[in-house]
Amino acid sequence: MKSRRHPLRRSLLCAALAVAPLMALPVASHADTADKKIALSNNYAGNSWRQLMLASWQQTTDKAVKDGVIAAADSFTTAENQATEQAAQIQNLILQGYDAIVINASSPTALNGAVKQACDAGIIVVSFDGTVSEPCAYRISMDFKQTGIEQMDYLAGRFPQGANVLEVRGLAGVSVDERIHSGITAGAQKHPNLKVVGEVNGNWSPTVAQKAVSGVLPSLPKVDAVVTQGGEGVGIAQAFVAAGRPLPAIIFGNREEELSWWKKQSDTQGYQSFSISSGPSISSLAFYVAQQLLDGKQMPHDLLSPAVTVTQQTLDASLKDLPKGGIVSETYSVDDVAKLKPAASL
Repeated sequence: MKSRRHPLRRSLLCAALAVAPLMALPVASHADTADKKIALSNNYAGNSWRQLMLASWQQTTDKAVKDGVIAAADSFTTAENQATEQAAQIQNLILQGYDAIVINASSPTALNGAVKQACDAGIIVVSFDGTVSEPCAYRISMDFKQTGIEQMDYLAGRFPQGANVLEVRGLAGVSVDERIHSGITAGAQKHPNLKVVGEVNGNWSPTVAQKAVSGVLPSLPKVDAVVTQGGEGVGIAQAFVAAGRPLPAIIFGNREEELSWWKKQSDTQGYQSFSISSGPSISSLAFYVAQQLLDGKQMPHDLLSPAVTVTQQTLDASLKDLPKGGIVSETYSVDDVAKLKPAASL
């Protein structure tokens, strides 16, 4: 498949930029994309999920380059998690001549101008996890709103008489945070006996979450449960222990340190919980989607990836082969592109 030449691409290279209906997906195949280049634009790498996401991308793309599937698949992470910085990064990737750009976005809307410039230059744009709303882009994401609802559904079963709930949110402004929060809000409306008594941002980091929760606990009544967005669980538990408060039911995010802490508490104290998150290997899936699109495959612009859950019953099995510092995840190949389901607009 020959490289496309696009008039806007040529003009961008000559001048610096200022900073269908649901359908079955085709069978995926390795393709003649050996001369194509794909870039990853990532807004944040400050927690274990993001680090493993980048490692999954590296492992998958290194093999793809070695096997001649693609010419290059470079990754770029911004320093400050600022939308303006990531928009400038995307504009630079346009100038560098990448054929596709895969994005984990700092904002669902603030990057749309740069994304539209890429599309107009003939570049395929695939966003995942933190997706963008620009219609020309493709989006791969699990139903984050539903994960928020599922957390509240679990707590409604655990606390039929009602409970006080603390919400620990993620990184402000990112679509993932907004969607999970909307699910928590919907879950609170669905289960009015669950009362959200406080809200802090934990930035998907146990250290940040511990500090934030420690700061708000003195102003809160008894907390029976904590809903989260993944990765903050151990820090939250440490904040309650340091404050001399009873441990609440904390929803976890599939990290090894969280699951190990949960198992220890379960074995010694009968502690019970639930864990749900997206897998960091979704970056590999996004790469394969971009590669297949470059090969001319047709697919919907909104694609649903599965959530990964751990229950009390599956805790031991989930921990069995999980390395220290790891996250429960799936292993994806190019064939999994054909298994993706179309989704409502993400």
